[in-house]
Amino acid sequence: MSANHSPAGQQPTATYESAFLKACRREPVPHTPVWFMRQAGRSLPEYLKVREGIPMLESCMRPELVAEITLQPVRRHNVDAAIYFSDIVVPLKAIGIDLDIKPGVGPVVQNPIRTRADLAQLRDLTPEDVSYVTEAIGLLTAELGPTPLIGFAGAPFTLASYLVEGGPSKNHEHTKALMYGDPQLWADLLDRLAEITSAFLKVQIEAGASAVQLFDSWVGALAPADYRRSVMPASTKVFEAVASYGVPRIHFGVGTGELLGLMGEAGADVVGVDWRVPLDEAARRVGPGKALQGNLDPAVLFSTTEAVQTKTREVLDAAAGLEGHVFNLGHGVPPNTNPDALTRLVEYVHTQTTR
Repeated sequence: MSANHSPAGQQPTATYESAFLKACRREPVPHTPVWFMRQAGRSLPEYLKVREGIPMLESCMRPELVAEITLQPVRRHNVDAAIYFSDIVVPLKAIGIDLDIKPGVGPVVQNPIRTRADLAQLRDLTPEDVSYVTEAIGLLTAELGPTPLIGFAGAPFTLASYLVEGGPSKNHEHTKALMYGDPQLWADLLDRLAEITSAFLKVQIEAGASAVQLFDSWVGALAPADYRRSVMPASTKVFEAVASYGVPRIHFGVGTGELLGLMGEAGADVVGVDWRVPLDEAARRVGPGKALQGNLDPAVLFSTTEAVQTKTREVLDAAAGLEGHVFNLGHGVPPNTNPDALTRLVEYVHTQTTR
C-alpha cells in the first residue's frame, strides 16, 4: 500500500492530501505545488560534499546516502515533493548490463544491443536485484512525513537508445536504424524494457513512493507517427502495469511539443511540458482529463531575480485555466545553478498562488 492511497472508509493521510498529489489528481490545492527535476544534485553544495569520491552508480546503491541526497532539496528549498535519487540506467545495471556512468559523458554500455542474440542480456528485474531501493525508500518515507516521494524510471525508448547507441547520442542513428530496419526486433526490445521498467517502478511504489515519473529524455527525436507506431505501445504497457496502485503517473520528455497529445494518450495522469510550449497551448494539445507539469526555462535561473519572477508569472498565467498544475522547470536543474535562486523561486510560487 502506497502512502498515496486513501483506502475507502479510512481518513486520508497527510501525504494523500498534499498539494502535490492533489494537483496530480486535478483537485483544488492550497497553493501551486513546486518541485524540480534534478533538484537533488550538483547544484547543492551539500550534495557535492556527500558525493565526494563516490562514483555515481555506487552512490545510487547506498541506501543511507540515497536518502540523504533525496532529502537535501526538501530541507533547503521547501519543495512540495521529493524525487528519489537514482539514475535511469540503474535497473539495467541491476540486471547485469555492463555499463558505467562516466563523468562528463554519461552512461556508457560496453556491449550495445543491436541483434536478436543481444536481447538475451535483458533478463527480468526482481526486487532482490534492487533491494537497496526498497531500503532507501523505507528510510525516506520515515523522514519525509507528509511530503510525497516521487519514484522514477527511464522510459523504454530512452533506455533503448542508450543500449543500442552504447551511450549518449545527439542523433540516435543506430537506434532509429534498428527501429526502421527491423521493426519486430525493435518491438521485442522495447517490450523487454517495458517489463524491466514496470518492475522497477513497482518496487518503488510498494516501498512507499506516492507518484512515479517516466522520463523519456530522448523521445523528442521522433516524429509523431513513428512515436505512435514504434514507441507508444511500450510506454503504455508501463503505465498500465502500475495503474492498479492508484498513484499518479507522470510522463516527461524534452522537445516533445509535437508529441504531447500522444504522451497523454499513452496513459499518464500528468504530462510534463518543456519550456518551448506555453502551458495553455500544451493543455490544448494534451486534451482534457490530464494535469500538466512545468515549465519554466531553466536558463532564466542564471538571470536576475526580477527576470525569474517575470518568467514565472508568465508560466503561472498560462496555467491559470488548467485542471491541475505542478510547477517545475522545463528540464532538469542545471548543475551550476545558484541554489538560492531555486529557494526564492519556490517561495515566490507559493506566495503568488496561495488560495
